[in-house]
Amino acid sequence: MTAHTLDELLAEGVRGRHVLVRSDLNVPLDGSTVTDDGRVRASLPVIAKLAEAGARVIVMAHLGRPKGIPDEKYSLRPAVDRLAELAGFPVRLANDVVGPSAQELAAALGDGEVLVLENVRFDARETSKVDAERQEFARELADLTGQNGAYVDDAFGAVHRKHASVYDIASLLPSYLGELVRAEVEVLRRLTEGAERPYVVVLGGSKVSDKLAVIDNLIGKADRLLVGGGMLFTFLAAQGHEVGSSLLEADQIGTVQDYLERATAAGTEFVLPTDVVVASKFAADADHEVASADAIEGTAFAEAGIGLDIGPETAAAFAKEIAAAKTVFWNGPMGVFEFPAFAAGTKAVAQALADATTAGALTVVGGGDSAAAVRTLGFADSQFGHISTGGGASLEYLEGKELPGLTALGA
Repeated sequence: MTAHTLDELLAEGVRGRHVLVRSDLNVPLDGSTVTDDGRVRASLPVIAKLAEAGARVIVMAHLGRPKGIPDEKYSLRPAVDRLAELAGFPVRLANDVVGPSAQELAAALGDGEVLVLENVRFDARETSKVDAERQEFARELADLTGQNGAYVDDAFGAVHRKHASVYDIASLLPSYLGELVRAEVEVLRRLTEGAERPYVVVLGGSKVSDKLAVIDNLIGKADRLLVGGGMLFTFLAAQGHEVGSSLLEADQIGTVQDYLERATAAGTEFVLPTDVVVASKFAADADHEVASADAIEGTAFAEAGIGLDIGPETAAAFAKEIAAAKTVFWNGPMGVFEFPAFAAGTKAVAQALADATTAGALTVVGGGDSAAAVRTLGFADSQFGHISTGGGASLEYLEGKELPGLTALGA
């Protein structure tokens, strides 16, 4: 089975037809303020194309992890307001998911109009492990489209979930691959099927356990694996170093040691930090100093010291590796970038990727915290080859897993 594309749907004609679009509006919020609208901007092109072609667009999306019941804290209202600002055309939000408000507003949609359903996770059936419950919810979503509906999946950040609005709905309506999902898959295939070498992968974030499967799958495929973030301390511990009060997953030390041994035989080199920024506590105003990676407990903070960023020597070494690469994938910040004092490592990596892009390398920022970091630190999306909208989905693709949303579409 081959996935059908948005272009095929538009060629068939959508004027007057209800089209369900699964978008990714799962944006970070500060109260009711969207702090990073990257996913909203990425979702807009497909919605706009369908509206301009005369479709009656019904958008489905989630935000956060409500417990299967309506919760104002997780309302899509802030994301929808931002979508409407960017779109320049009216976008309405239903008060429910498949209830009276959604049914009435969907039936009243005119050609080229856009309706967003409330957070699909306000209905527990969306994420149910029981197939029949998800399928029932998917049927109610499909019923909103009337007699000649269609479904477009444009939410790459959700394709790794076997959820009703991602997986089950695709069997109920003629289904199409959104442009955002198609672009993500094309880029990730370039990373997994004959990436141009040298191929460098930069991994950060807090926990090594979150990255074990992707590390396992990249050994023998990537030329260099650069390790930063909180996960670096488990690697240092695996080499026999003391790490003070830094984040450590002691139960993963044996696994990391195995990876280090296997990588050498497979032709993949781990590049680990040689220095770190050690702080007296986890706080933006904490006293801190740079310490050698093998002397963290020799700082002024002794055993209480906590590593919050890679050091300048490591940042320079990482930048040199990135500059020599033809393909770079980055997932996970190098430190606590939200605190200015501990953002230098992440900023150095982002700048190195931007420079590599200019030099002609394929650079991919793997969504999630990495995408938020580059924008927070003042970089533009255009400075990178591709910024993924799906951190978890990107990682699972690189792990070699089957993604339910893609399988449902034949992609």
